[in-house]
Amino acid sequence: MAMADWLSPDQWSAVALSLKVSLWATVLSLPLGVAVAYVLARYQFWGKQVLNGVVHLPLILPPVVTGYLLLLTFGRRGAVGSFLDEAFGLVFAFRWTGAALAAAVMAFPLMVRAIRLAIEAVDPKLEQAAATLGATRVRVFATVTLPLILPGVVAGAILAFAKAMGEFGATITFVSNIPGQTQTLPLAIYSFLQVPGGDSQAAQLVLIAVVIALAALFLSEWVGRAVARRISGS
Repeated sequence: MAMADWLSPDQWSAVALSLKVSLWATVLSLPLGVAVAYVLARYQFWGKQVLNGVVHLPLILPPVVTGYLLLLTFGRRGAVGSFLDEAFGLVFAFRWTGAALAAAVMAFPLMVRAIRLAIEAVDPKLEQAAATLGATRVRVFATVTLPLILPGVVAGAILAFAKAMGEFGATITFVSNIPGQTQTLPLAIYSFLQVPGGDSQAAQLVLIAVVIALAALFLSEWVGRAVARRISGS
C-alpha cells in the first residue's frame, strides 16, 4: 500500500510540511553552523563562553520560552520581523517559514556541537603546514580542514534534520498549529490526540516519526565512525 493511500490528506500534509521545514532549516543554518563551530574550536577570544552559551541556550530554555522570544523578535511587530516584512516581504509569524526558523534555532546547538567535535579532532599542525606553504586561511579551510571534517558536517546536518522533524514547543508558540500551513508532524500528532477517535491516526504518524528518528540516528552513528576512521588514518 502506498503511503499516499495509507495516510489521510491531513496526515500526508503534516509529513510533507515537516520534511520541507526540516530540510530548509538544516540547509539554511548549515553554513552558519560550520562558521560558529570553527570559531569555537579554533579561536580564543573575550566572550567565547558567552557565544557558546548563546548557541546552546535553546537546549536549556523551555521550548515555549524560545518560541515566545522568536515571536517577540521575528513577529510582525518585532524589531527584526517588521523590518524583514517591510523591506523584503518576508513573514515568519504563523507561516511555514516561521516553523523552519523555530526548527533551525532548536536544532542549531546539536549541529554546532557535532561539527565542533569534528574540527577539534583535526590536528592543527596540518592547517599550519598548509599555511606555511603560502595558502590563505580560506584556502586552508577549503582544502585541508573541510575535507577532513566533512563526515562530521554531514553528521551534524543529520542530527539537526532529525531534531527539526521533532520540534514542537517553539513551533506551536511561534507559528501556532494551522493545518496545511504550520501543522508539522509533532503538531499533527498532538491535534489527533485531542479529538475522539484520533488515536489511530496519531499512531500512524508516531510510527513514521520513529522510523525517521531511527534512520537519522543510525546514519549519524555510521558517519561518526567514518570520522574516527578518517582522522586516525590521516
